[in-house]
Amino acid sequence: MDNLRLDGVDEDDLAIISAHCQDAIVRAEECQYLEAEGRFVMAMNRFVWEKAQERFRVSVFRRPDYERRRAVLHFDRVLSVKRQGVDPRAADQVLSLLAIRFSSAEAPSGSIELVFAGGSAIRLDVECVEARLTDLDAAWSTSARPDHDADAE
Repeated sequence: MDNLRLDGVDEDDLAIISAHCQDAIVRAEECQYLEAEGRFVMAMNRFVWEKAQERFRVSVFRRPDYERRRAVLHFDRVLSVKRQGVDPRAADQVLSLLAIRFSSAEAPSGSIELVFAGGSAIRLDVECVEARLTDLDAAWSTSARPDHDADAE
C-alpha cells in the first residue's frame, strides 16, 4: 500500500484523520510545539486500521498479520498549546492516542484536543483547522491488534 497523506481543514476532516490515528503510539518527547512557526508536530507509530479488516486467521498455527507505520501529524496556525499529563521532556513517556476532537469557538477558530489513554491530553488553540497526516517509510508487521473491549473488563 502506498503511504497515506490526509489533509484536514474542518471538523469532518479531523474525524477522518482521528480514525486513522486511533491507537497510535506516541512518545511524549516527539510532541513538539514550534511556536515561532505556529505549528504543532507529533511523530507516531500508527496502527493501519484501513488494512486491518483484510487480515484473517487462516488456522490456529498462523498469527494475524497487521501493520504499523511511522507517521507525522502536524497542525498549522496554532496559537497556544496546553498539556495535561504529557511532559515533552520525558523521554520514557509513551502515550496511546485515542481520538482527535475539535471544539469550535468564533469560526473558524477553535480548539483541537488530542486525547490519550490514561486521561492525558493536549489542547491546541488554533486560528483555523489546518492538519496533515503523512505516512513515512515502509510499514512493519505486528500480530497485535488494539482491542478496546479488553480495556473495559
